[in-house]
Amino acid sequence: MRLAIHTLGTRGDVQPYLALALGLKAAGHEVLLAAPSQFEAFIGARGIEFAHLPGEFLALMETPEAKAAMSGSGGFTAGFKLIKHFKPIGRKELTLEWAAARAFRPELIIYHPKAIAAPHIAEKLGCPAVLASPLPGFTPTRAFASPLVPFRSLGPLNRLTHSLMAGSGEAIFRGMVAEWRASELGLQPRPTRRLKPVATLYGYSPHVLPAPMDWPDSVAVTGYWFLDDSQDWQPDPALSTFLASGEAPVYVGFGSMPGLDPEGVTGMIVEALTRAGRRGVLATGGGAINGQHASTKHAHVIDAAPHDKLFPLMSACIHHGGAGTTAASLRAGKPTVICPFFGDQPFWGRRISDLQAGPPPIDRKRLSVATLTEAISQATGDAAMRQRAVALGAAIDAERGVDRAIDFLERQRLLDAPGISTSTP
Repeated sequence: MRLAIHTLGTRGDVQPYLALALGLKAAGHEVLLAAPSQFEAFIGARGIEFAHLPGEFLALMETPEAKAAMSGSGGFTAGFKLIKHFKPIGRKELTLEWAAARAFRPELIIYHPKAIAAPHIAEKLGCPAVLASPLPGFTPTRAFASPLVPFRSLGPLNRLTHSLMAGSGEAIFRGMVAEWRASELGLQPRPTRRLKPVATLYGYSPHVLPAPMDWPDSVAVTGYWFLDDSQDWQPDPALSTFLASGEAPVYVGFGSMPGLDPEGVTGMIVEALTRAGRRGVLATGGGAINGQHASTKHAHVIDAAPHDKLFPLMSACIHHGGAGTTAASLRAGKPTVICPFFGDQPFWGRRISDLQAGPPPIDRKRLSVATLTEAISQATGDAAMRQRAVALGAAIDAERGVDRAIDFLERQRLLDAPGISTSTP
């Protein structure tokens, strides 16, 4: 069966979908993965057919406007200012998503929430569409508020927060999508009825967040979609020497998050490690950590490393709380400290604290030597917390999220047996 997966965003928005694509290909299906141009080699090297989506989206994330929006320093209006920069990219995304689908002719489309063209393309092609997300928030529930709002719960308004946040992108780009539907798809500017996915996959662990009782049977929480193909990675000699010279260090890294004061943040981390009597491996990532001034007897700096290989070597993990990094640190069985920047990151920080697999998250405004020292001491010194993290990691590792996602699609009768096609010649 011909399956197209559309995703847009940073590596954390691409890697899980590549893992899903590889699982579907192994199950006998022909798979296309449409993603930002920067990931062509990353995807193509693993034998998955690739289609280009706008690479400008990642470049936009490096602009001062985007960094202000992500850090919160630009205030409430920063995100709205960013929209005007995204709209031209979004229009190009619509065209490229359609070009990829028109050439591939999928029988099923699986799409990330940011791939806004996918439901409309499915309408044009007459094929089913499945929403696939690394975080909840696209299926209303009374159990908790949307991860994209800064509240744990709003009681009877919880369902409304999901509907509002899930529909915000559609509302912002409604005019652009209407013009594209008419000019390129040859459809009416507005769908005659709301376009809803036939099923929804959530690629996170039910041990971290169980599926609410009020979700329908067409929704599945499958477990994380891990890409386990970094088997050849080994620490370089300098990192190997550091690891061997003392007790297991604490990982500190903030992924692709921006660094507005990287020297100050780095000094804070090194001082906190010193006060806590712990060593650390610091990943410079997107610039939140400045590696030039961080190397001491307590700290070793790296650019990056595969989380599935590095995290098991650590005693605890401190990071921004992106869904993928959170999945990796929990799977490794390590107490996890979240310092959230924006979006769903505070949500995952609260979940880890609720599960007692890590201390409470540290808000950016509260980040200090004192708060970091306390968190490091708790994450590395609380034996009960370490045991809970180990047990949670074992449960996550046993889930086989990709296999469960494929099984769910088969039970929903959305996947044909390999070699049998429902497409019209």
